[in-house]
This record gives sequence, structure tokens and C-alpha cells, in this order.
Amino acid sequence: MQKNIYAVMRKYVYLAVAVTVIYFFQSFLLPTGGIGADSLSYFGIASDLPRIKTNLFPLGFPVLIKIFYTFFQDYFWAGKMLNIFMVILLLLFSYFRKFYFRETVLLFTGKTLFFAMNLVVSEGPFIFLLYFLIYFFHERISEKIASKQFVFFTSVLLLLLFAVRYSGIYIYMGIGVFWLWMILKKKYSEVQKDFLWVLIIAGLGIGLYLGFNHFNFGSFTGEHLRGAPAQIHPIYLLRNFLAMTNVTDPFIGIKPASNSFISIGFQVGLMIFDLLLLRYIIRLVRQKKALLQLEFHYLLWIIAAVYTVTLFISGLFQQIEEMNVRMLAAANFCLFFSFLFIYFKNLRSDRFIFGLGCFFLLFLTVYSLKNPSNYLRNKSIIEPQMPKFKDKEYLFDDEKSVSDITVYHIPVLNKSFSYQHTNAQKGEWKQSIGGTINPQIKWMKYDTIKDKSKVLYTSQLMLK
Repeated sequence: MQKNIYAVMRKYVYLAVAVTVIYFFQSFLLPTGGIGADSLSYFGIASDLPRIKTNLFPLGFPVLIKIFYTFFQDYFWAGKMLNIFMVILLLLFSYFRKFYFRETVLLFTGKTLFFAMNLVVSEGPFIFLLYFLIYFFHERISEKIASKQFVFFTSVLLLLLFAVRYSGIYIYMGIGVFWLWMILKKKYSEVQKDFLWVLIIAGLGIGLYLGFNHFNFGSFTGEHLRGAPAQIHPIYLLRNFLAMTNVTDPFIGIKPASNSFISIGFQVGLMIFDLLLLRYIIRLVRQKKALLQLEFHYLLWIIAAVYTVTLFISGLFQQIEEMNVRMLAAANFCLFFSFLFIYFKNLRSDRFIFGLGCFFLLFLTVYSLKNPSNYLRNKSIIEPQMPKFKDKEYLFDDEKSVSDITVYHIPVLNKSFSYQHTNAQKGEWKQSIGGTINPQIKWMKYDTIKDKSKVLYTSQLMLK
């Protein structure tokens, strides 16, 4: 029996090693190196530190970037090594603490962590902190840790979540709803008190942070800097609704590429699949109800539901991107973790779920590399060009109208088809590389600067 357990755990150790290797090399083959527009904004804030010039984003992620930058003296490598550090730390913590190691490894084969830890985005540290928050939830509800320890660490983690992403307030609200549920159900009187103290202490910390923002910038958050949508289009509501159902899917994420009939049809088909998956999960819960610590799962479900609904509502009033894997990462993470906990309860064979995890890890890897590039090579070409643009203050991609088409040839069928990759346009590559090399040159979404001599246009950077 012991030998069998060892063999099972060994294959997950091998998978964990494979995850780490794939996650490390993945961004080198992405045209942008995993650096998006938000990444450049975070790099810009980090480069300004210790001066604070904006409250568009909270300071948690820029501070982490700045810390790693002091070691690597390069913002690309700072983001890359921060991600890998978090991946390794989560895997080691889970293994040595014996906290659902199999489940944790499989989390890395899903879409949420694959996205969060391969791109330089604040979702990475956000999910990293959320993992430990879930750990303390589990340990306290299972009565494995003392009250004071739980209150302290959970309060700190909640405050850090908010300091990384303002959407951390939705996690806080989810915990508040769970606390109210405990009161109504008259459950866990001691745990109920602990959650109340967490809400009070973390609430005070969040309030102080918001007060700091308002005192220095005149607003609690920088969401007003994004602007408001001129009109809420029905197609926007439809695609956001489809994305809300997709939050239950651990592997296949909705990517609203267009409003075409084919694109919307695919998303509707995926919604049907997601609803069937939800039905399966509900049936699984009913089958294993007696084996589960249901209150722990109620907490994760409530957090996921509150996070999804509040994000949907806030999206109606702010000009933020449509709901997708990135926006719904925290909710999807909670549901996937809960599902794995439930799935492995009284499981005779893990062959299916292990194979599924391996398949989607490979699928996500191949899919993201549809048009592989050599980021480090492109970076080495552009880097020597940047000193002559040191006086530029702004960076703008003026090559959006230039479409790079990739032609694929199928040998057996002797057929070819062309595809325009949304993430494989040279202007975007140059923007990502140039903004990473010199984050003091601020990225712009629109070319609104009257003095064009202050703007570095991507067409001025040569890749060949």
C-alpha cells in the first residue's frame, strides 16, 4: 500500500518538474515575452518607486517587480523570475506541508495558473496569495490551527491581496457574505468570531490604504482614469454573460476574438459544455457529501460567486476589458481547487484526471505558441537602439494597421490557410520590448500628445 502511494506521488513530482520547466521557457517563445500593456504600466510605476505618481494600480505588484529588479537589473527578467519563484514556492509548500500536493500540481495544468504565471500580470501574485488564504481557511475550518494564528495571517493576506489588485475587495466581500451565512445557519460560533475579527482588521487596513490614495491623488482608486464606456452594447453584455458561465471550466477559456457568428457560436457551445460540467460537479458533491467538509467548499463557492457578479457589475460602469480568463482568474481558481478537493475524495484511480491534466498542459502550451518567436533575440536587436530615444517620454504602437499574416500548410491534404494572430503583430512586440527596456517611456493607448517629438513610435524601432 505504502509503495503504491509512493508511486502515485512520484508521478506528480515528475509533473511538477515538467510544469516548472514549461513555465520557465514558455515566455521566451512568446512574441511579446509575456509582456502586455498592463505589464508596461506596472514597470513604469516600479521604475518611479519610491516616488508614487499614480493610483491607477495598487502598489503591491510594482513593489515586487522593483525588488526583483534590484537583483536582475532588467524588468523582463524581474517579472520572469518573480513568476518562477512563486511557482516553485507553491509547489514546495504544498509538498512539504502535505497540503493537497496532487491537487496543487493539477492546478498548474489549468488555464488560470498557466495564464497568470506565464505572463507578467498582477494575477500571478494575486493567485499566489489567494492560495495561502485558502490554506488558512481550510486549516481553521478543520480546526488544525489556533484562532489567533488564523486571524493574523488571514488579515495580512487579505490586505496584501488588495495591495496587489483592487479587486481584492471582492474577496473581502465574499468572506463577509460567508460570515453572514454562518450567522444565519448558527454554525461554528468560534470560527464565526474569527472571521469577524478578520473582516474588522483587514477592513481597517484596506480603509487606511484607500485613505492614503485619496489624500495623495484625490480619489480612492484610479479607476476613474480609465474613463467610462460611452454606450453599453448588447454584444458586450452577451459575451460577458458567456464568460460568467465559463468560470466553472478549469481548462478551456473563452477568448472573445470577434463578434462573428462563428466566434459567438463557439462561445455558446462552450457555455453549454460549461453548464454540463457544472451539473457534473453538483452531482459529484451530492455523491460525496458525507465525506466533505462542506463549509470550506461553501466558502470557496461564495467567494467565486461574489467575485464574478461584482466584477460583472463593475465592468458595466468602468471601461475595462471584457470578462475573460484574466479577469475571472480568482473565481476560476477557487472553483477548480474546490473541484479537485471533491474529486479526489474516496477516489480509486486518478488515471483519468492525471491524463487530463497532462493533456491540457500540453494543449495550453502548444496553443499559446501558435506563432512561436524568439523574444530574447528580438530584445537583443532592439536594446542597442533604445539609447538614442532616451529623451522620449511616451511610447505608442503606430503599426496597428500593419497586419502580419501567418500561412500554415497541411502537407497530407496539400492545403494552406492564413491566420492573423492577435498577439503576433510586430508593433505590439516592439512596444513590449521597448517599454520593458525603458519603462520611464510611458505606454499610451491613444496618440494624444501634441508634441510628437516626445513620442517614440514603434515604427522607429527596427527588428531586422
